[in-house]
Amino acid sequence: MARVVGIDPGTVSVDLCGLDDGRVFLDRSLSTSDALADPSVLVGLLDEAHRAAPLDLVAGPSGYGLPLTAARDLTEDDLRLAYLAVDGESGGIGGLRSLMRMLARSATPVVLTPGVVHLASVPAHRKVNRVDMGTADKVCAAALAVHEQVARRGCAERDASFILLEMGGAFTAAIAVQDGQIVDGAGGTSGPLGVRAAGALDGEAAFLAGSITKRLLFGGGAATIAGASDASAEALAAPSTPRGRLAWEAYVESAVKAVAALAVSAPRACEVIISGRLARVPAVRDELARRLADVIAGRPVHVLAGFATVAKQAAQGAALVADGLAGGRSAALVDALGIREACGTVLDHLYVISPAAARARLGIS
Repeated sequence: MARVVGIDPGTVSVDLCGLDDGRVFLDRSLSTSDALADPSVLVGLLDEAHRAAPLDLVAGPSGYGLPLTAARDLTEDDLRLAYLAVDGESGGIGGLRSLMRMLARSATPVVLTPGVVHLASVPAHRKVNRVDMGTADKVCAAALAVHEQVARRGCAERDASFILLEMGGAFTAAIAVQDGQIVDGAGGTSGPLGVRAAGALDGEAAFLAGSITKRLLFGGGAATIAGASDASAEALAAPSTPRGRLAWEAYVESAVKAVAALAVSAPRACEVIISGRLARVPAVRDELARRLADVIAGRPVHVLAGFATVAKQAAQGAALVADGLAGGRSAALVDALGIREACGTVLDHLYVISPAAARARLGIS
């Protein structure tokens, strides 16, 4: 038995999912801006859950990830590596470091979990010049997808193979899973076009920008193309203007291309699983299923359902990871994914610039 909580620090919302011997006891979603403006609210929810009955583990908001690390042991360098932000950086999800400092001082046992690039199951040649192959929350979403495929197909964790397309409120990412292990990934800043984010940048476009900031990485997506930065997902999926139609076409095709590319890394993937905020939109699901049928024939498309009502899939997956790490029902899942064996930093595989130069950019000696 294990009593655990998983946290997903999304661009739009911060979600919490708690499991007590596999049963949901906490299912909450907080506005990201509100949660980070006053981190004591989120910390208070965890403290309340811990007082009701001691928590065995909390999979915390891990950003780009770290090899499994207890929050109480985090250094300032660890925080910079996990969130890839320098002091004074106003873009991105500001405030995560402050939240983690509060969590480290709380009574709850919080750990940070790895991103895709930390996993030994991803071959080194796929990591060359890659940092964002999928953040820690994407690993957690993949954990939930493994969990569901095992239940749906009646197979073991080591038999799970699929491509996960994670379509969030800002970023889109894709993860390749083969034989129960993550073998490749394209993260939100290096992969498909997102609703808010541009995804992978043309090198010449990056040169012309002159300076790449976190704020730039969080912009230039489908909403920007459509000329409606606050457009809803439903509006993007039902364009009524030329720019809207351009944005919709670019968004959907970019996602399909990401799946097709990752099929190279996971040739035994038997299905495509879509998750995230945009996966709830029928027009998005239907169009993806139609186009993917032409690209990866014979592989059905499933929507990641999850087991909670409110918390996003990544928070549910984080709860499963925490449960497995604490010796609960998901122990075999965590073992298959190699969470404990994760190692290194997100900067270790850089050649276009040196890891030392990247560390200096983050203010790490």
